[in-house]
Amino acid sequence: MKLRMRFGKEGIVKFIGHLDIMRYFQKAFRRANVDITYSQGYHPHPCLSFASPLGVGLESRGEYLDMEVNSFDDLEAMKNAVNAQMVEGIVVYSIRHLPDQAKNAMSIIAAADYEVGFREEMAPCETKQLKAAVESFMSHPEIRVIKKTKKSEREIDIRPLIYKMVVEENGKIFMQVAAGSATNLKPELVMQTLCRLENLEENDYAWLVTRCDMYADKGNEQTGRQLVSLEDFAE
Repeated sequence: MKLRMRFGKEGIVKFIGHLDIMRYFQKAFRRANVDITYSQGYHPHPCLSFASPLGVGLESRGEYLDMEVNSFDDLEAMKNAVNAQMVEGIVVYSIRHLPDQAKNAMSIIAAADYEVGFREEMAPCETKQLKAAVESFMSHPEIRVIKKTKKSEREIDIRPLIYKMVVEENGKIFMQVAAGSATNLKPELVMQTLCRLENLEENDYAWLVTRCDMYADKGNEQTGRQLVSLEDFAE
């Protein structure tokens, strides 16, 4: 049976890397007596997969973990049992059942929401000026940057990968960008490019980035993009 968990990662645990978080959940599930399914073979491992690794230093209210279990009695009781094993800063919001034919979250993720706040007195400008800068940034027909990977670097146009970007009333920047294995746009790159194009002070130490949610795309060529939260794919 397949389940999908939504959880948050905030506070000091944002400095814990993805692999350590994965190992931590494996231990927490054992302590909570979750009947996890294990793979077959000489080196069995728990059937768990995360939607998308979260960068070190980023907080999140919308992380997803897919798992297979042999049995369960009550999902609310399972959530409470797992939360009882969590350290401060990691909270399980929901556990939902997935249809047997459902694809794992990692393979269907298409977009993610991020919120970028600023450390106290370290915003690049006043909120009114920031709104004008973001509006100007989004008005560009194309935004070309050098995207670096472990093996190479290439110039790409990131404008089609930014689906939405606005300044909220609280002075934080909200952005919805492409995510997943095919096209993945990091919010830090968007912020760096915004500062460069709109002549704002660039200080990545000042940025407080939170991932809010992740989405799959149920649209097609006829309907266009139709983003649905990964949580809503579950029952």
